[in-house]
Amino acid sequence: MFGDLFTGPHLIIVLVVIVLLFGATKLPALAKAAGQSARIFRTEVKGMKDDDAKTDSTAKSDASSVSASVSSDAAAGPVSESQPKP
Repeated sequence: MFGDLFTGPHLIIVLVVIVLLFGATKLPALAKAAGQSARIFRTEVKGMKDDDAKTDSTAKSDASSVSASVSSDAAAGPVSESQPKP
């Protein structure tokens, strides 16, 4: 139904309407604001991915250190209670 809405003459009409609504002087400012918003969005997404990667690596290192301490405790043998209680 709307598959060919933004092709050929339709696209030209839409662009003319945009220029008439916003004016030729404000279009560069709108484009600059859109570019800055896109840049901020990309940096935030990248930061979130980096945080997830750090969290995953921290969780893996914590899990390996816990398993290493459990295995070293098991190798030490049973704990004797020969010390007197105060």
